[in-house]
Amino acid sequence: MPKLSVYNMAGKTTGEEIELNEEVFGVEFNEPVVHQAIVRQQSNERQGTSATKTRGMVRGGGRKPWRQKGTGHARVGSTRSPLWVGGGVTFGPQPRSYVKDMPRKARRLAIRCALSAKVAAGQMVIIDNIAFDDFKTKRTVEMLEAFGAAENKTLIITNGENENVELSARNLRKVTVINNGGLNCFDLLHNNKVFLDKNAVEKIEEVLA
Repeated sequence: MPKLSVYNMAGKTTGEEIELNEEVFGVEFNEPVVHQAIVRQQSNERQGTSATKTRGMVRGGGRKPWRQKGTGHARVGSTRSPLWVGGGVTFGPQPRSYVKDMPRKARRLAIRCALSAKVAAGQMVIIDNIAFDDFKTKRTVEMLEAFGAAENKTLIITNGENENVELSARNLRKVTVINNGGLNCFDLLHNNKVFLDKNAVEKIEEVLA
């Protein structure tokens, strides 16, 4: 079973080691499943509200602009034809749903793969308790600097909702904060460093093991 040292937010080890469940943090990386999970997540975030007007939706164009024969022009039935400026759009986007589905077991496998990849790469840090007394960006910056991660894309995973941590990191462009209930492949793999609250480990293992 993989073991990781536990640190405090000042970047110092507490002398404690946490033993991670191998079924969650030590599985073999399954690239097709992870790819499917990320495509699904990004697809489901699309609003699907893009729209264009077809020739039937554009106002006007009811009268034939000139007679069918004898003018020397090509025959035209409406000034709202897609060939005309101000006309409709052929095969343009219409409002639609981009929602993709994926079996729950596959979704959970993808998250286990992402967590395991971070542990194997040495990019996961276990913090004894991620919490701030108030919300100040300075608090988050100090924690990142203590681990030499101030310039890295960083993911902070809290134990449940933690408003002070979320607000403290809101102004930092390279920092993302989620709670243990919002684990997802994209955030795990998109960031170079992952800070995980020790109290959230047991809850994650309970769901994913």
